[in-house]
Amino acid sequence: QVQVVESGGGLVQPGGSLRLSCAASGFTFSRYNMKWYRQAPGKERGLVAVITSGGSTYYADSVKGRFTISRDNAKNTMYLQMNNLEPEDTAVYFCNAAHPARPNYWGQGTQVTVSS
Repeated sequence: QVQVVESGGGLVQPGGSLRLSCAASGFTFSRYNMKWYRQAPGKERGLVAVITSGGSTYYADSVKGRFTISRDNAKNTMYLQMNNLEPEDTAVYFCNAAHPARPNYWGQGTQVTVSS
């Protein structure tokens, strides 16, 4: 049974930090490209960051220099370290597992709210 579970969201003040986790099971995690998406109220879901199965990373311009994506294949877990958070980062953050020849998997999301 496939499971993708995000955690670590919450309420933080502008300039603060959070670390999101995405715990996966039921598929070969190390072979998947892992991605973070986010969706703010009234907006479409957008790509935040990617870490490939080989460890290469990509960031949306809006988070470059503030967010860091990483993965621990031994723990089947992906992370998103978010620093210097801004109110514009407020959104539900989703974990996605992507493979070119297999089904993609999504988590249920975790809420991040940046507000004073």
